[in-house]
Amino acid sequence: MRPKITVVGAGNVGGTCAQRLAERGYADVVLVDIIDGLPQGKGLDIQESGPVIGFDSRVVGATGYEETAGSTIAVITSGIARKPGMSRDDLLHTNQKIVTEVTENLVRHSPNCILIIVSNPLDAMAHVALKTSGFPRQRVIGMAGILDTARFRTFLAAELHVSVEDVHAYVLGGHGDTMVPLLRYTTVAGIPIAELLPKERIDAIVQRTRDGGAEIVSLLKTGSAFYAPSAAAVQMVDAILLDKKRISPCAACLQGEYGIDGLFIGVPVKLGAGGIEQVFELKLDAGERAALDRSAAAVKELVEALK
Repeated sequence: MRPKITVVGAGNVGGTCAQRLAERGYADVVLVDIIDGLPQGKGLDIQESGPVIGFDSRVVGATGYEETAGSTIAVITSGIARKPGMSRDDLLHTNQKIVTEVTENLVRHSPNCILIIVSNPLDAMAHVALKTSGFPRQRVIGMAGILDTARFRTFLAAELHVSVEDVHAYVLGGHGDTMVPLLRYTTVAGIPIAELLPKERIDAIVQRTRDGGAEIVSLLKTGSAFYAPSAAAVQMVDAILLDKKRISPCAACLQGEYGIDGLFIGVPVKLGAGGIEQVFELKLDAGERAALDRSAAAVKELVEALK
């Protein structure tokens, strides 16, 4: 019997996430949304691609949570999307209410699941899910660092005309304008990025990474990014469901690490069957530490606004 994964929110991120998960073939998928017909239609459409792609995963769409019972992992993508001119912070209170209700329903039907939060503003919504669920911090994880790092690696690879597979980097901190790319840990096939690009080009790429979500919102005009966010969420599901012990930058609720307590901050963690199995505390220089502290302060403002 295959494990079950629930994806809440059948919009672009959730629908694409459900498709990618179904195509993995390792779990059945339940797609949930409050709009009747939307999750059922997308679920059926994904299911009917099975004979072509070659997977036997069962995909079910639902407007309630009964079908989600016994889920191993639940990915929360629900909430209103960011529109042009709207910051992630503008989404705060509307999505707080949505994530609270979704989390309550998921916990009621799958009390042992691991929650992956994609809804924005990411760090604050992960905080909402943690407090609502009552889960230990290991089982509530925010998807942010993998996406931000993927954008950074994409831009660096394009600049240097190399494969993205040879670009290794970490982007830490909150998911937004205060994210912290760690340049000392950024390499191309082991070569430090500072030896390959001048500072002004690196600075420009860092800024483009920080503006990565807003750039896509501006181009789309009627929506926000979904291909890369869904891919990042599925990478997390892979690591957990298959117990890969992968080291990835994710939003974790810190408990004294990096001198931060009670806030979701993007840091390197080990992802395995238990969720977050270890938090890695990197040695930061004074500039990196100051940048991370600024990012934590921005997250703290959002959390305090929730109250």
